[in-house]
Amino acid sequence: MDAIGRLSLLLLAFFWLFMASMAVAAVWLVEPARAATTTGHEASLTITIGNVSPRGGILRLGVYDAAGYPNDKSKPIASADVPVSGAVMTITLKDLPPGRYAIESFQDVNANGKMDTSWIGLPLEPYGFSRDGRAVLSKPGFNSVAFAVTAGENTQTMHMQNSQAAATAGF
Repeated sequence: MDAIGRLSLLLLAFFWLFMASMAVAAVWLVEPARAATTTGHEASLTITIGNVSPRGGILRLGVYDAAGYPNDKSKPIASADVPVSGAVMTITLKDLPPGRYAIESFQDVNANGKMDTSWIGLPLEPYGFSRDGRAVLSKPGFNSVAFAVTAGENTQTMHMQNSQAAATAGF
């Protein structure tokens, strides 16, 4: 077999190896389906968020369980994106299953769909966590920001952090 034939076989083998690895990755990365169960014991959660920056934008928040909280790319149990309309915002989420959750929130001042950060990764937009958890070099651990949601009506109050820095950021 000449050099071109060997090269063709080698390229074909790499192609099929690549395709097989993509198939395995696709199966591994697909989010498992979550069963939509209604037990009649669902909860509502009213979240009051203070210290919202006057710069406007969109207040984005997600409610996470312990399994989803550590991963910044996980899908929240419930979420909301609400246009900023004042220094204090109230958002109500309905039909949550009872459990332990944590809230992550940020004010997308320039409405670009992401938390803007400095070149070293510090947040440039207001952010907040349930139980007013403080970020020190990374977001606070789940146990320090977790709270219980029980059947019926539940409330949480939190405050945005970094609102002053966001007021001076040049968006």
